[in-house]
Amino acid sequence: MRIGLLGTGPWAGMVHAPVLASHDGLDFAGVWGRRPEAAKELADRHGTRAYDDVDALLGDVDAVAVALPPDVQAELAARAAGAGCHLLLDKPVATTVSGARAVVRAAEEARVASVVFFTTRFLGETGDWIAEQAGAGGWFTGHAQWLGSVFAEESDSPFATPWRREKGALWDVGPHALSVLLPVLGDVRRVTAAGRGPGDTVHLVLDHAGGASSTVTLSLTAPPGAAGAAVEVHGASGTSRLPQPTGGAADALTRAVDELLAAARDGRAHPCDAAFGLRVTEVLADAETLLDAGER
Repeated sequence: MRIGLLGTGPWAGMVHAPVLASHDGLDFAGVWGRRPEAAKELADRHGTRAYDDVDALLGDVDAVAVALPPDVQAELAARAAGAGCHLLLDKPVATTVSGARAVVRAAEEARVASVVFFTTRFLGETGDWIAEQAGAGGWFTGHAQWLGSVFAEESDSPFATPWRREKGALWDVGPHALSVLLPVLGDVRRVTAAGRGPGDTVHLVLDHAGGASSTVTLSLTAPPGAAGAAVEVHGASGTSRLPQPTGGAADALTRAVDELLAAARDGRAHPCDAAFGLRVTEVLADAETLLDAGER
């Protein structure tokens, strides 16, 4: 499969480009970015071509991997689908429901495969745990906590990007939490409470379709010593906790590529496709509405 990369930021350089260049099932055909000089530097580093015109890249490939801010991603992903490209998307698909819906509509109309790269879903130990708990059922309640230190005072993280400063933890790490809770506890019927804590910290209470409830705590401003992710669920089988994975982002992206190739070959919808990404966006948009109302 000939694949192009849209984006030249830290995630693209550290994870996407190396994985696309080394994957046996891919021909890494080129890079496009909003900064042409960055696209050329990244392309040269991996022995591929830099494109100045995104439509030229879309015309030369079978698929695209996107490593761009979510609302830039949404517009270009819909455009790529319209050009017949399969989609390897980052989370969140968009920060507006209309943007995410446009991606889903374009992918469905073009009949292209899509996979959204929710890292936890594509790591071996955590992906297997999610599938096992979803199969077990009988869960009564759960809690997810995703604490990052991207914006802590002492942090110099390369991920302190403008869109994360604007949208905060809700939109950056919120998708990770939902990617675990939804398959295990069921779809979210409604967000019943939301409140803000220090910095960009937010707290949510979710009612799930199967009758379970969950709480979610998210932050990108936690002290480094407090950073980390944890999920636990409680039910008829007792308590189960999300294991700590041994792999990293590159391992997860490699598996996501494998599953995009399979979805494109078989024509089957992937559990983490653009439609699932839309559902995550809808839940986060509801939470954002409650948070904004609370501030007023």
